[in-house]
Amino acid sequence: MTLLALGINHKTAPVSLRERVTFSPDTLDQALDSLLAQPMVQGGVVLSTCNRTELYLSVEEQDNLQEALIRWLCDYHNLNEDDLRNSLYWHQDNDAVSHLMRVASGLDSLVLGEPQILGQVKKAFADSQKGHLNASALERMFQKSFSVAKRVRTETDIGASAVSVAFAACTLARQIFESLSTVTVLLVGAGETIELVARHLREHKVQKMIIANRTRERAQALADEVGAEVISLSDIDARLQD
Repeated sequence: MTLLALGINHKTAPVSLRERVTFSPDTLDQALDSLLAQPMVQGGVVLSTCNRTELYLSVEEQDNLQEALIRWLCDYHNLNEDDLRNSLYWHQDNDAVSHLMRVASGLDSLVLGEPQILGQVKKAFADSQKGHLNASALERMFQKSFSVAKRVRTETDIGASAVSVAFAACTLARQIFESLSTVTVLLVGAGETIELVARHLREHKVQKMIIANRTRERAQALADEVGAEVISLSDIDARLQD
């Protein structure tokens, strides 16, 4: 039995690729079923956020294991393997455990020490338990990582002034503009980070928000919540003058 962590993140892949490899909440159960149906996979957790998509797996060692898992990921997302291969990282056994500990502790985040990631990792693990049996080694790996992340936050200063990417973006905007009440903001995407940015902007009375997204449904739900306008990605150039 081998523990694996493989995926892409903000360090290895552009947004355009990360968006194509995302597992949305409404397809996560289906993805887990498909993943666990692979003959070499004994247990799996899918972590998918704005800045990373990672698979944590307990697998039976076999020839061409890496190729088989890359093929599954590409087939599921209808990707060309060459598009993904150069951006994919792969950690095994102790390296996989160390990687998860760094992720859960916020040490691998875009904003060092940001607090949201631990909750996202916990949710990914909880989601993997719904109707799926995970290998005991994989469960121990996650439980130990939660414990380490807690110690990192309580015994070091890593989280003393930690902020989310969303909060950092809004803070920078407020430093650039005297008041957001006269500003029109264009948000590209409708994922979790953009949701948080939109809510922060609403709290600071931004004059207008425009949300550009590949699919309208998710963007419209967020727009209805924060009072924004929705446009397609192809309309961005025309609206930049606003």
